[in-house]
Amino acid sequence: MSISWILLLAALLFFLQHKLMGRWGFRGLQIDRKFDRAHAHAGEDILMIETIMNRKLLPIPWLRLEATLSTGLRFGQMNNLEVSTGSLFQNHRSLFTLMPYTRIVRRHHVHCARRGWYKLETVAAAMGDLTGVQAASKTHRLHVELLVYPRLVQPEEVPILSSRWQGDVIVRRWMVPDPFLVSGVREYRFGDTMNSIHWKATARTGRLQVYNREFTADPRLVIVVNSQVTEEMWDAVTDPELVEKGLSYAATLADYAISQGVPVGFGYNGWRLDAPSVPVYCAPEGGAQQLDYLFATMAKLAISCARSCEDFLLQLLEEETSPVDIVLLTAYVSEGMHERIEELEDAGHTVSLVPLQHELIESLESLEVKASNAVSS
Repeated sequence: MSISWILLLAALLFFLQHKLMGRWGFRGLQIDRKFDRAHAHAGEDILMIETIMNRKLLPIPWLRLEATLSTGLRFGQMNNLEVSTGSLFQNHRSLFTLMPYTRIVRRHHVHCARRGWYKLETVAAAMGDLTGVQAASKTHRLHVELLVYPRLVQPEEVPILSSRWQGDVIVRRWMVPDPFLVSGVREYRFGDTMNSIHWKATARTGRLQVYNREFTADPRLVIVVNSQVTEEMWDAVTDPELVEKGLSYAATLADYAISQGVPVGFGYNGWRLDAPSVPVYCAPEGGAQQLDYLFATMAKLAISCARSCEDFLLQLLEEETSPVDIVLLTAYVSEGMHERIEELEDAGHTVSLVPLQHELIESLESLEVKASNAVSS
């Protein structure tokens, strides 16, 4: 047989196997990706399980799967896995060879680096023939979601201060002092209000005495995160990490309070990714389902600002007609916010601050000292 016939036969075989692979390669091929759980907290490790099944007699010499994922999910190193990372997204590529009627299962270790709502909607698949030439490509649709909740910290790491720089830190017991329940007197402590002073006991003992308030048995807590990091900021958040810190503190407080049987609500003057431009408010409820709902809500939040914190506090004043404990996580306190806080307290609510910047902590502590000196004098 001459070389011409050999070349012609080789070309014919190449053409036939290439067409065969291009036409039948994706027949009986199943591609599936899923996470080993539907949600996790930032900082935790999970598994992404990748399953490929070739349910036909025709082998697949090579199959390349490629998907674009957020950099909030970081993949560990594996053989036949390539990850190229940009600033916001990363390309995840994996390579397989499948014999007839074969199933391959891979488990990729994934580190949840950031809070977020992650979706795997498509995966691009390309396969090649026996010579290594790409024969066909196809986009597979997936419906996989992962909610990464805010990172939890130790409750004692949350720097809670009272909003008017008066009164005990109520979140320490997650209860509201009831002005109608009095159990004797005690010595004045740093932060006690003027209207709590027991003047007769003070005159009798010669030392400043205050009413010892009992605590209500049915407290409710509303945690509010201010997405404005400065009073002048609007729309685009200039320091997203401060807001993420606030959400981390909020998740920690919610987790602890609900574990103590306290109904918890949540407010955020930004919006959810599935409800743009609408500020978030969840009424206080108790139980594990409420905690899951709050965590899921926090996972879906965009780092955004839909309404000023001052206006949001006014809305909260209209929403909550019965007294609640309010914990406000904020990077600053403006005069307008201070006025709204006073209005909330005048309406029977208690408000405590969680400063998100060290400068605000120092400023509030300085005001506390001045308030204490004024009471003592």
